[in-house]
Amino acid sequence: MASSLTKDSVRPGTPGSEKTFFGHPRGLATLFMTEMWERFSYYGMRALLPLYLVAPGGLGLSAGTATAIYSVYLSLVYLLTMPGGWFGDRVWGPRKTVAIAGGVIMLGHLTLALPTSGTFYAGLGLVAIGSGLLKANISTMVGQLYDGPDDPRRDGGFTVFYMGINLGAFIAPLTIGTIGENVNWHLGFALAAVGMALGVIQFLIGSRHLDPHSSVVPKPLSVEEKTSTLRKAAFWAAIAVVFYAIVGFSGHYTLNWILVPLTLLGVIIPIMVLTRIKRDKSLDRGEQSKMSAYIWFFVAAAVFWMIYDQGGSTLSIFADSSAENSVLGWEFPVSWYQSVNPVIIMALAPVFASLWLALNRRGKEPSTVVKFCGGLVLVGASFFLFLAPLAIADGGHKAAAMWLVAIYFVQTCGELMLSPVGLSVTTKMAPVKYASQMMGVWFLAVTAGDATTGLLSIAGVDLNKTGIVALEATLAVVAGVAIWMYRKRVKDLMGDVR
Repeated sequence: MASSLTKDSVRPGTPGSEKTFFGHPRGLATLFMTEMWERFSYYGMRALLPLYLVAPGGLGLSAGTATAIYSVYLSLVYLLTMPGGWFGDRVWGPRKTVAIAGGVIMLGHLTLALPTSGTFYAGLGLVAIGSGLLKANISTMVGQLYDGPDDPRRDGGFTVFYMGINLGAFIAPLTIGTIGENVNWHLGFALAAVGMALGVIQFLIGSRHLDPHSSVVPKPLSVEEKTSTLRKAAFWAAIAVVFYAIVGFSGHYTLNWILVPLTLLGVIIPIMVLTRIKRDKSLDRGEQSKMSAYIWFFVAAAVFWMIYDQGGSTLSIFADSSAENSVLGWEFPVSWYQSVNPVIIMALAPVFASLWLALNRRGKEPSTVVKFCGGLVLVGASFFLFLAPLAIADGGHKAAAMWLVAIYFVQTCGELMLSPVGLSVTTKMAPVKYASQMMGVWFLAVTAGDATTGLLSIAGVDLNKTGIVALEATLAVVAGVAIWMYRKRVKDLMGDVR
């Protein structure tokens, strides 16, 4: 998407005229391009990751181990958004945090590009840390471009920003995926590093157009807090080093010594965070009631993301081994399937938005609860649809590519029903005390879902088996129906939130 800067509108409170980006503050162009390049690097590497893990020319791991690593990686990215937000609020400020995060991500991709298996997991860790830092802070800076929540351009600005996400996600598999699969895996990872480098360079050049508040640390740590935080971090780091040194030198170390603790943390931490907020006695009765309702949405979202995110692992590995990846005789790389979701989002997001508005004008717009139920049922239906290509493959034939495209299409429709609504309801139902933390809590639902997938894979469950796929599909549909049956109870708990 080309940058369109025009002398157009005037930001309220600012005399004279200023250049704008599609009628929005010029700083939106900087954040749009930063996010586009970061998502380009992230989704490009993600499209290659499971394929590289199972490839004979890659790490040559089993499908189960590859799915576990992929799921743990995704859960970490979203788990680290909470400490990422903390760094932005308490240590560096959003602008500095995003700049550092971009450098860490770039270093991670360069580490992945090294042709040694020993450095591969370190590279994954660096990308996860950088993504967590960036994801938590760049959206904050978008909001800071506008004059408060009532600025009429605010929602449109976020829409433009999210188009950058999907544009980067669409282009990445077509370029990074093609290079990685057809030329060299590590060259593909290196291309992801180049993409992030472009993002960092243009962020540093264009940061002068950002709101000055983006450089401010909202709640800086006191000297005592810094000392206490460093002491605790050093203590836990020392324990980890000593523990893994003992395991390593005793000859007992395997990959599961890393995967199992991380997947358990991905399940335990979301539960602990929700429990801490729910048991906070300083919350009034209305806030407690809304948190009780929110737990329903959180669990539903975790089930949704558990299935949805297998589109990049379970479905991708199936396509690699059991699908006819061609259209009208023209073959394409397996990683290209990962471009299906963003292109459908860009095509259908305006359709869904218009549909909700049209139904709202007639007083027939579905409630938040009903939209969530629809998202769950659709993601369940996508896995019931997955049973068809699985049956074809079991019969010794290659499944047609359009089966997989159809699965991604149904999943994306489910995402458009659940994800935007989840983000909205999270901000509406957040207790005042936890207003700045609740978006991180929403991302923990993704962590919990992906960590569950990781635990299943580590336990030896073959997620490409008909019985397991049918069980997951049934779980999602039953969860959707159960919430629909209790929708009146959930609405009552939500209070004045609709």
